[in-house]
Amino acid sequence: MRIHLPEKVGYIIRQLEQAGYEAYAVGGCVRDSLLGRIPDDWDVTTLATPQQVKSVFRRTVDTGIAHGTVTVLLEKEGFEVTTYRIDGEYEDSRHPKEVVFTANLAEDLKRRDFTINAMAYNDRSGIVDIFGGTRDLERGIIRCVGDARERFTEDALRMMRAVRFSAQLGFDIEEQTRQAVTALVRTLENISAERIQTELVKLLCSPHPDYLRDAYRLGITGVILPELDRTFATAQNNPHHSHTVGEHLMNCLLHVRDDKALRLAALLHDIGKPDKRTTDNTGIDHFYGHVEQSEILAVQILRRLKFDNDTIQKVRQYVRYHDYDVEPTARAVRRAVNKIGTAYFPQVLELKHADALAQSTYQREAKLAQLTRLEALYGEITAQDQCVSLKTLKISGDDLIALGVPRGKKIGELLQLLLEDVLEQPEHNDRAYLTQACKRLL
Repeated sequence: MRIHLPEKVGYIIRQLEQAGYEAYAVGGCVRDSLLGRIPDDWDVTTLATPQQVKSVFRRTVDTGIAHGTVTVLLEKEGFEVTTYRIDGEYEDSRHPKEVVFTANLAEDLKRRDFTINAMAYNDRSGIVDIFGGTRDLERGIIRCVGDARERFTEDALRMMRAVRFSAQLGFDIEEQTRQAVTALVRTLENISAERIQTELVKLLCSPHPDYLRDAYRLGITGVILPELDRTFATAQNNPHHSHTVGEHLMNCLLHVRDDKALRLAALLHDIGKPDKRTTDNTGIDHFYGHVEQSEILAVQILRRLKFDNDTIQKVRQYVRYHDYDVEPTARAVRRAVNKIGTAYFPQVLELKHADALAQSTYQREAKLAQLTRLEALYGEITAQDQCVSLKTLKISGDDLIALGVPRGKKIGELLQLLLEDVLEQPEHNDRAYLTQACKRLL
C-alpha cells in the first residue's frame, strides 16, 4: 500500500537515505493518510542521530535534542525528525528517566501509545505495521501497543488520549485497554493541568464530544472533573427534561458547533444543578439558583485546568445567560444584546438552541420557534446597524463636555439615559436629536 508523501517529507526521507540512514514518516500522519484524511503535520523517524541529521540538512533547529528531535527547516516550514529511541524507566507517569537511541525501528515503534499510531512508511519499504495498526483501523479499535498497563504507567495521559482518539475517529476502546484505564486511572493525578486541558479540548471539539461519557464510565472524570460525575447521578424529574443532568450535558454538546468556548459552555452550563436540586410535594424537581452556581463552578473548573482568561470570560458569559428569558420583540432583543454584550449574544442564542434540543420534547416546538424569532430579530437589528451599546451611540462624553456638562459621573449618567431612549426607539440615535435631548435633561 502506498501513501502519497508531501514533496518536502519525501525530500527529507530521500536525503537521509542517500546519506546512509533509514528514515520513515511515522505516527499520526501515517494513520490519517490510511484513513483518507489530510494530516495536520508530518513527523519523520530515522536511524540517524541528531548530530547526523544536522549534518545532512543546512537549516535545523534543536527543538528536542535531548530526546533525539531536530526540526528540519525547508522554505520556512518545519518538520520534526527524531532518532529511533527506547524510553527508559518512567518515574512520574510522564517522563522517562533516560532516552536511549536505538538502531532498530521496531524498538522505536514499540514505545508508542496505540497500534494505530505505531506505523511507519516510506516509498521503499511501504507500510511498516508490526502491531496490527491497519487491522485496528479497519475494525475501528483503539488498542495499546503491547501491554496496556505498561503504556499507561509510562504516561498516564495516554488514558485520556485513548478516549480522545475514540471521539475523534468514532472508534471503540479495546477491552484490555479499558481494563487498564480503570486500574490505573488515579495516576492521572500526576499529570499537569495544562496537559489535561489540551486533551479535554481536543475531545470536546471532536465529532463525538459526547464520548466524554466514556471518560466518566472509565473513572477519568472522577479524577479530572469530579463535578461532572455528580451530574450523571442527578435525576431531573421535570417535564422539561427526560435525562439526568449529565446525559443532558452530553446531548447538549452534540448540538453546538466545535468552537472551544461554546463546547465548554455546553458542558458546564448546568454543572451547578446537583447543588440546587429540590423536590416539591408533587415529586417535581426544581433547580432554583442553578445558573449562578453553574457560573461559579465553571469559572473554578476552568481556572483549575489553567484555561486562558479570554476563554474563561466567554464561557462565563455564555453560562450566565443561557437561561435568560428574552421576549421575541425588537425592543427586548436590543436590551438583551446591551445586557449580554455584542461579543457574546449570538453564541448565547446558539447555546440556548442546543439546550432546548437536549431537553425533553415538552414545549420544544414553542421554545425553538421563539429562538428562531429571536435570531431573526437580532439579524434585523444587526443589518440595520441599530444602536445597542454606548459604543455605537452617536454622542460621546466629549460631546457632553462641549455642551457644558462637568467631568465626572454625571456624564455617565446622561449617556446611560440617552442610550435607554435609543434602545426604546432606535431612530433616536441621531446626533442632533441626542444633543437636544441632552440639553433638555440638563
